[in-house]
Amino acid sequence: MPLSKPNITPRQIAFITALLLALPESIFLLWLQHNWQWALLAFTLVFGISYWIIATLLEEFINRKIKLIYKFIHKTKATKKEETYYKYVLPAKTIEQVSQDVEEWANENEKEMQLLRQNEQFRREFLQNLSHEFRTPIFAIQGYVETLLDGAINDAQVNRRYLENASRNIDRLTNLLNDLDQISKLERGELVLARQPFVIQELVKEVFESVGEKAQQQHMQCQIKKDAESPLTVVADKEKIRQVLLNLVENAIKYGKTHGTITASMYRTDGQHVLVEITDDGMGIPEKELSRVFERFYRTEEGRSRDGKGAGLGLAICKHIIEAHGETIHIRSTEQVGTTIGFTLSTK
Repeated sequence: MPLSKPNITPRQIAFITALLLALPESIFLLWLQHNWQWALLAFTLVFGISYWIIATLLEEFINRKIKLIYKFIHKTKATKKEETYYKYVLPAKTIEQVSQDVEEWANENEKEMQLLRQNEQFRREFLQNLSHEFRTPIFAIQGYVETLLDGAINDAQVNRRYLENASRNIDRLTNLLNDLDQISKLERGELVLARQPFVIQELVKEVFESVGEKAQQQHMQCQIKKDAESPLTVVADKEKIRQVLLNLVENAIKYGKTHGTITASMYRTDGQHVLVEITDDGMGIPEKELSRVFERFYRTEEGRSRDGKGAGLGLAICKHIIEAHGETIHIRSTEQVGTTIGFTLSTK
């Protein structure tokens, strides 16, 4: 049995070593005494004693090293109690079991490292986007104020226009800060839901009416799908769901096509849930970007070109609100065909 075999055990090593020690001794004794009984006895004694000593010492050595490995795997800094467990109580394991445990530990650590790298990348993108979103209105306000201070304040027509522009950018900053504050509260679980029963179709109609002027400017039609008009009662925070619907419909207006249609659908999925979907027939979203649309500040390149004022926080807020209800939100989209965003609500 070759020692280079990858799965050889300590007892097999002890067996081979003891055999290598006992066999020459017994052969030499047989040659010297010409008595096979003495040779057999010598072989048995040398082999048995050698095997026991080597196996015992080797297993003790390996077990001590194994316990150190487990101490490192489970916790690099162990308490006194844990050190005692790793030193005296940890059950003996084979090399194969240790190898498997180490491989599993390595895989888990690799997953953790990947998650850390992803989080670091997300953090960098978040700070970069946050800086961009704040810089744009701040620089605009700075430009208007400096122009006014340089003398434009004396021109009644110019100063009013510049002040109005500065005011709009201040409103943009205020809305951005409010959205960030809301997301922070949602992520900390501080959102208090005022659940109440209401008919979801009625709320959708109210949202359609509130954005009616924006839709008319784009010559877009808002409608409830014909087979989804039967009243469905859900139990949720009505104002928070209004915010979700308003955001989804406004997005559909921004990214839908002129003379297009925005359709709301409501279906009972089972005895306890209703599925609400908002569909547009606009430009759609590339498949590779679908997994990121609910991230804070994330917008597609075409989305940025269409909506230069948006911060990309709306869908992130929607996601947090729906998840705060214990429900799910999803998206499906095809480029140049349209986008559908749907979420579930409880009926109890």
